[in-house]
Amino acid sequence: MNQLKRWHYLVLLVGGIFAMMSSCKNDEQPAPVLSITSISPTSAPVNSTVTITGTNFNTTPSSNTVVFGTVSASVVAATSTQLTVIVPANAGSPVSVSANGATATGPAFSLAAKPVVTVVGSVSANTTWSAGTVYVLRGFVYVSNNATLTIEPGTIIKGATRDQDPEGQNRGGTLIVEQGAKLIAQGTADKPIVFTSSKAPGQRTYGDWGGVVLIGKAPHNRPGSQQPEGGIRGQLGTFTDENDNSGILKYVRIEFGGIALTSSANSEINGLTLYGVGRGTTIDHVQVSYSGDDSYEWFGGTVNAKYLVAHRGFDDDFDTDWGFTGRVQFALSLRDPQVADQSASNSFESDNFANGENAAGTPLSANNGLPLTQPIFANVSSFAFSGTPSTASTSGTGGSGSFQSAMHLRRNTAISIYNSVFAGWPEGLRLDGTTTGTLNNVNTGALDLQGITVANSLTAVRGAGSITNDQATAFFNTTAKKNTVIASSDLPTLLLNANNFNLTAPNFQPQATSPLLVAANAATGGKLSDSFFTSAPYRGAFNGTDNWLAGWTNFDPQNTDYDK
Repeated sequence: MNQLKRWHYLVLLVGGIFAMMSSCKNDEQPAPVLSITSISPTSAPVNSTVTITGTNFNTTPSSNTVVFGTVSASVVAATSTQLTVIVPANAGSPVSVSANGATATGPAFSLAAKPVVTVVGSVSANTTWSAGTVYVLRGFVYVSNNATLTIEPGTIIKGATRDQDPEGQNRGGTLIVEQGAKLIAQGTADKPIVFTSSKAPGQRTYGDWGGVVLIGKAPHNRPGSQQPEGGIRGQLGTFTDENDNSGILKYVRIEFGGIALTSSANSEINGLTLYGVGRGTTIDHVQVSYSGDDSYEWFGGTVNAKYLVAHRGFDDDFDTDWGFTGRVQFALSLRDPQVADQSASNSFESDNFANGENAAGTPLSANNGLPLTQPIFANVSSFAFSGTPSTASTSGTGGSGSFQSAMHLRRNTAISIYNSVFAGWPEGLRLDGTTTGTLNNVNTGALDLQGITVANSLTAVRGAGSITNDQATAFFNTTAKKNTVIASSDLPTLLLNANNFNLTAPNFQPQATSPLLVAANAATGGKLSDSFFTSAPYRGAFNGTDNWLAGWTNFDPQNTDYDK
């Protein structure tokens, strides 16, 4: 009996010890710890995304603070173990994450140049170029076979120099969009698309590469066998689709293009060249800088455009030929007074075609002189010399010739320009041609100038060819046209911005009381009643309050690093 009791007590004792040990067991889990275990990739370019892996991140993206060295970054997606982050400009190392009351530091990180893709030959299927890659054009690159090339906002495209032409034809990189194909280059104000030189900052110059060429199916006035200039393949044909669509150029910069391909005439490619481009195409907020030929040239077509910038071009700013009939509003030209072309540089050069009229007075016909070059431009600001204009050659200062006219209108053109200001050009208007051509277009009202201010010129108005100075002056000074001439000594009365002629950091907003902003001084109605035009009853491209250049333009591309 006693033995049974002893066994009973022993069982109780063991059970008690077991129970006591069980009660002392710690069931609490350790608090989660913020950590970074990896970052992928460890080297990446600005605006690309990296993935940070670790523990105890906040699942709300904005509740995580990520710092690259000393620079904060944007978190676009988050889980408790992964963060997706955009690499900021000037990103440093190491990478740290702060979340849930703690901070962790991860591995080293380095900025990398974007990957580079070389493009040659043709783009013959629908293709997208992304902002995370730099694209280099070598030789002529054609968008063909009805393909669409889409370029994402913020993408950099570089044109290679002529010695890198893979075909050995000595052609600088050029993007050529053929008939039926499309270019969708739709940037944004904070992420413009940039076509630029392949050279390093400080080494870039005029005509490093070709430029951008669009070829459409809208009317022009040359024979169907007409080839584009500069050795571009194909013929223009005799298409008549006024609403043809070659795509979108919006918030786009084109820098250091405009190459002379040979020493012969008409062998150049401009910054932006448009052959028979239809009004279904969108051209809006485009800057062409340092073009080695014209900044913009329209060869026929019906395309409209707004917000164009021609900066420090070599030859002409806005060249219209071969029956261009589109509309353009809000355009700016700022010239380097030390650089002009051997052909004599103008802001506007407008022709119907070379000689302009058919021999012996033969009536013009479709694709043999018609349609007439008859575009309408409104609200243009064009600035050359801030001091006394010069007609001396610029061959010793970086150019090859001299400056000539703000408006050289010739060869049977029927262009109209309204509510615009031209300051610092040796000549204001040179009205050039025959009495049955250019002068007849003046007399019929097909060629019209209203609301024009010519300031600080050596010769405000002159005739050329068969048009006399008196005829040109009588046209320009017609009272109803509200055109004005401002003497060099009176230039301050326009109340231009103090930085108006600053080549690398300009400001074109006129002072609030400038006579350029007086609505009564502006032309209205008539051709400006076209629905394309925005009501803008002032002279020039700027109204004093709306700076449409902000964010997307660059007036110092020579020193911009495009590899980050």
